[in-house]
Amino acid sequence: MRIEQDNILREDLTIQHRYAVIGSEKAFRGHQHAWKAWKVFKEFGCTVYPVAAKMKQRLGPDKVYADLTELQGKIDVAAPCLPAAELADLVPAAQAAGCTHIWFQEDSWSPELQAQCEEAGIKAVRGCVLLHKVFVKPLAFFHPCYWHGWRERKIKRMR
Repeated sequence: MRIEQDNILREDLTIQHRYAVIGSEKAFRGHQHAWKAWKVFKEFGCTVYPVAAKMKQRLGPDKVYADLTELQGKIDVAAPCLPAAELADLVPAAQAAGCTHIWFQEDSWSPELQAQCEEAGIKAVRGCVLLHKVFVKPLAFFHPCYWHGWRERKIKRMR
């Protein structure tokens, strides 16, 4: 598969991969990081599924899945947006769902999760998806992700 340089998000992750954003109901409903990551993946034109254990309602037009195993064969990458302490079952669930990568957002990475990924043969990638978003100026200067992603590759909005 030929990878277009403009479609690379991080390392070997592209907009062609299929993503699952893992968060809590509060993080999705409160427009916190999980919601922002889900929205940015959608803006990039990615296939993305929201995953939140206790969330009963839809997220916009999208069904919210209770866990990764419901997405078996539908995703390539799990993108957790929860603290590492809440991700004890992440790697086995990602492996069962068929993930080849876990893209750790913000504080979701830990050395223990890294070791589990290595043991399971899943590539661990670190860094925030929001760093690749183009923020509109002049208000962009007030958004911390604009500054944290100052030198990161930007992805054009597809949708």
